[in-house]
Amino acid sequence: MNEEQRKQQERTVEETLSADKKSSQAKDYSQYFQMTYQPPSLSTAKKRGKEDVFVHYDFEIPDAMKGIGKGKKFLIRTYGCQMNEHDSENMAGILLEMGFESTSHQDDADVILLNTCAIRENAENKVFGEIGNLKVMKRDNPGLVVGVCGCMSQEESVVNRILQKHPHVDLIFGTHNIHRLPELIQNALFSKEMIVEVWSKEGDIIENMPRARKGQFQGWVNIMYGCDKFCTYCIVPFTRGKERSRRPEDVIEEVRHLARNGYQEITLLGQNVNAYGKDLVDTEYRLADLLDAIRTIGISRVRFTTSHPWDFEDELIDVIAKGGNMMEHIHLPVQSGNNEVLKIMNRKYTREEYVELAKQIRYKIPHATLTTDIIVGYPNETEEQFQDTLTLVEEMAFDAAYTYVYSAREGTPAAAMEDNVPQTVKKERLQRLNEVVNRLSNESNQRMLGQVVEVLVEGESKKNPDVLMGRTRTNKLVNFTGSASMIGKLIHVEITDAKSWSLNGTVVQQVEVT
Repeated sequence: MNEEQRKQQERTVEETLSADKKSSQAKDYSQYFQMTYQPPSLSTAKKRGKEDVFVHYDFEIPDAMKGIGKGKKFLIRTYGCQMNEHDSENMAGILLEMGFESTSHQDDADVILLNTCAIRENAENKVFGEIGNLKVMKRDNPGLVVGVCGCMSQEESVVNRILQKHPHVDLIFGTHNIHRLPELIQNALFSKEMIVEVWSKEGDIIENMPRARKGQFQGWVNIMYGCDKFCTYCIVPFTRGKERSRRPEDVIEEVRHLARNGYQEITLLGQNVNAYGKDLVDTEYRLADLLDAIRTIGISRVRFTTSHPWDFEDELIDVIAKGGNMMEHIHLPVQSGNNEVLKIMNRKYTREEYVELAKQIRYKIPHATLTTDIIVGYPNETEEQFQDTLTLVEEMAFDAAYTYVYSAREGTPAAAMEDNVPQTVKKERLQRLNEVVNRLSNESNQRMLGQVVEVLVEGESKKNPDVLMGRTRTNKLVNFTGSASMIGKLIHVEITDAKSWSLNGTVVQQVEVT
């Protein structure tokens, strides 16, 4: 955008604001031109007050801002978990209503937002690498707006690093003020200063934000925000705030809306999804109740993630065991198989309690797959403690596991712990763990040979465009040959070949969905 275009846009906005202010229903738009500088504070984020959380249904984009993006394009790069994907859909929806168009090519973009993840150091390194790459684009195109948002923006050290080393960034905002994006984009477009607005304390729940969903038959449905578990290695309780559940009626209406629009599968999201409802003071409604209600809605498949073993109640197992549109896949992070490490991690359960919970799940849902997360090389983890993790994995025979070397996150209790485990030892333990996990995953998949399974066709295989891919009810990846007309549909596939992380099959028939 050249200087003349900028001046013309400013005149247009000012004229619109002037007209609005003359209206009897005018709002105070002066805040939109105030420069924003509100960096994060870890000490503030750590406070857990008893303030009431209110639900707002009146979100709207001011008329003066709906045309700001006309003739411009945006690109959002998303890092991290499904919650970040969900947030990016909200941001895209807001930008589209502001007149922007979406693009997948950064050279065409007038606004580039990096929606970041703070869970591990490697994720942060990728983002800072991308921020550095955008410096050249910003130099060649000074009108380009570069923004950093998401969980990394909630960290003091990250914001300080951007301020000191990356002055080409125009906008920084966090996870609690996405609904403020119209005002923030407005300021970033017209200001020559960096805009920083990161709310360290979680805010209220904002309903009715526009959303540009990426999928046409699979959708994310956020049911709660934040986490109160405070695992000692995890930064999420500080970047996402305390647990706040959406009202059941709002979640159910969103699911019904997706069903009316032909969606086949939804995934209910939360940092600690099975703690849903525990913060609602006026009701005893829990995740089991929500799933039971959703069972009656015309959605073919319902999943949820991510669960904490501490909050996995018997009632929840019973609802999933009813079958129907409840998928038989449970992702249940264990993190370690040693009780001493689990205690230091503040996981709030023992190895024995985890094993008993898994036994209950498998007893009531015999065909369920169980997957998990595991961290190796926790501060001062001994070889004997690591051996406990290996024996647990063998005992549980997980269908799959996401395994990681411990990554210190500044501001967490674990980051202050003395760590005498060399990096070489950590990587060697990870390799040994992965060998066990891969073997067990392969054995699980081999048992599926000859079975006919229901698959939701998600699209073309990443490795071969002539091959389609989809997932079973138990979330196993299946590749097969078929026509593009199958994408978005449920089909039956006979499994003909099994690998550690995927299955191959032959299409038998399409599933009739009523």
